Amino acid sequence: MNEPRPPDPSPLETSDTATILAGTGVWLLALVVILIIGPSPEHRWWIWTCVAGIGLGLFGCWYVWRRDHRVSGRDEENLGDEEDESVPGRTPS
Repeated sequence: MNEPRPPDPSPLETSDTATILAGTGVWLLALVVILIIGPSPEHRWWIWTCVAGIGLGLFGCWYVWRRDHRVSGRDEENLGDEEDESVPGRTPS
């Protein structure tokens, strides 16, 4: 009755920056289209929705860039020699 569970698949490697930039580009395109069409006064909030989407997309790019650089910095520290003086908590011999 209790069958063994299959192993979990390995996580996919994705390009988060490309995904965020694609979404930001769609918001930018929507903004351009809305500005060309010229919405009626009761639909001016559409413009600010697009501006908010672009702003959040740019923030997302910055956040992912910062996260990736912090992770790559940790990876570089772990690749160093064991006798490396820059490793915190180790005293040089």
